[in-house]
Amino acid sequence: MSELPPLREVIATHGLDARKSFGQHFLFDLNLTAKIARLAGPLDGLIAVEIGPGPGGLTRGLLATDARHVIAIEKDRRFLPALEEAGAHYGDRLTLIEADALEADEAALTGGKPAVIASNLPYNVGTPLLIKWLKASPIWWSAAVLMFQREVADRVVAKAGAKAYGRLAVLTAAIASARIGLKVPARAFTPPPKVESAVVVLHPLPAEKRFHDLDALEAVTESAFGQRRKMLRSSLSAAASKAGTTAEHLLTAAGIEPTARAETIPPEGFFRLAEAWRMAKG
Repeated sequence: MSELPPLREVIATHGLDARKSFGQHFLFDLNLTAKIARLAGPLDGLIAVEIGPGPGGLTRGLLATDARHVIAIEKDRRFLPALEEAGAHYGDRLTLIEADALEADEAALTGGKPAVIASNLPYNVGTPLLIKWLKASPIWWSAAVLMFQREVADRVVAKAGAKAYGRLAVLTAAIASARIGLKVPARAFTPPPKVESAVVVLHPLPAEKRFHDLDALEAVTESAFGQRRKMLRSSLSAAASKAGTTAEHLLTAAGIEPTARAETIPPEGFFRLAEAWRMAKG
């Protein structure tokens, strides 16, 4: 089997470039993309779902594993011919879907079979995609390996008391464990972004350990962290009003001091607040 041409050659042949409107930054280092592909653990027999494959650097890394199939969802049709060439090199193990990942039904695409998500996420949709996957019911993915801007990655994995701790960390902790698997300098990308990046590795918690009502959790965390310098008895007022109750009532029900501030409350405290909010809302 002949070797695939280098990614830079693929880019030149197809006249491709990274577009800011899509939040695109390319990874040409195939050693790095192979390392990212392995962060999810053994992929033997699993389906890998990739978002925004671009010219296919990470796609090649995924196809080189023992994954039974790779489903690549790409919104920018300019990349489809290059991706088709990579797919042909690996037989029939790549399926290309031209779609907006925010609207894609990944559970239907995987047919209910075990799947992992692996993606160098477009910077402009990384957070909405993560929240979409956290809210999936049922959870269709067994692991996720996701590249974010470093600042966003830090927010995903942050613990209570950390500067980066906020709504995103709490929503993530409700559904999955999360850790930084790899830090990636800006110079690894073409064109280099203005910020560094990091790969976050997530695994869903056992169903009985998840807090499933993310809508209620979003309501209380948006209010609490929206005014994070204030005490919760003040910052929770907006969420409490929507539930037809008071912040003091929610805090008492959750066993949290009214004078506490949002960044000091661990995820479990917010789960109790969300439960109290749901009960008050009826």
